[in-house]
Amino acid sequence: MRIRRRLPIWFGVVLVALAIALAVVLRQHAPPEPARLLPGADGYLYVNLKWVRRANVAGQLPDVPHEPEYQEFIQATGFQFERDLDQAAFAIHYPVKRKAQSATPEPARFSEVFVGRIDGERLRAYLGKISGSVESYRSVDIYNIPLEGRTLRVAVLGFDTVAASNHDDPLVIRGIVDRSRKVASPFGGPALLRRYYKYVPLASLGWAIFRVDPVDSSPSPNALSFLFTSPATVVASARYLGRVHFRAEAFTGSKDEAQRLTEQLGTFLQLLHTAEGTVSKPGTDPDVKAFFDGLKVQQHDDRAVLTAAIPPGFIRKAVASPPAEAQPAPAPLPPPSKTK
Repeated sequence: MRIRRRLPIWFGVVLVALAIALAVVLRQHAPPEPARLLPGADGYLYVNLKWVRRANVAGQLPDVPHEPEYQEFIQATGFQFERDLDQAAFAIHYPVKRKAQSATPEPARFSEVFVGRIDGERLRAYLGKISGSVESYRSVDIYNIPLEGRTLRVAVLGFDTVAASNHDDPLVIRGIVDRSRKVASPFGGPALLRRYYKYVPLASLGWAIFRVDPVDSSPSPNALSFLFTSPATVVASARYLGRVHFRAEAFTGSKDEAQRLTEQLGTFLQLLHTAEGTVSKPGTDPDVKAFFDGLKVQQHDDRAVLTAAIPPGFIRKAVASPPAEAQPAPAPLPPPSKTK
């Protein structure tokens, strides 16, 4: 009798454990929380700077000179992006295509979510100082900052999270506020992320998912459009496993288009190898050689896949400060003239 009475209890415990395990698995395969807060867009970019700093991929970075505006921001808020920013997620809004070919294309617009070590009181005081107006939405202050003919809207969502957008529609930033006030769900996030994030490898330091339009579109939304003859979606990622493993997949929707793109990228890589061999000398840097040797492109059904295994030494040399130019030796002074 006791066993029969305990069966429902054990059954309930098993169900709860399975539900928790399922939630953990779904959360592991869901986009990061900052990315799920972003609005619908044409492309997304995410980087986990906390992991990047922990991996120490680039080594000791050179000091970056600060512009006067940025230095003023640091002094007022105490926040320094290269030191205090842990996560950053960006939504890219392509410009609206104009029918008139002579019309000047507008630049893309961006929405961002930043997570880091933030002094909320100092940041709000600084935003209130530079903003043209402040509106309250769901108990969150949205600071409207005039910037280069546009309005940058900034909202402090929590003790460590800030959102911003320079999109024309004020509903974009309000949507981010709405999503931040809901219980985080692994099923949430923009449709483009929900569809393609599963192709991002686990433990990626950063990734990008964006649509690509063919070159005959007006205006061309990104620099890769010339490679494509039909719309596609690109998923790019980077993770650190002793080396930085870069992977970019182009989902073309057609085997023929994937084959054409693979052949075109293969030709480009072959030209790179040829150019590297032409300009190199005996004793070429092994990190540079390993970088070029690690570039590969393959076709998988309707996808063209570009991969690279980048040595940390190559990255450190790429971001290191250029060596100081040797100063010419001063010309010897002429001997003093003898006077009679």
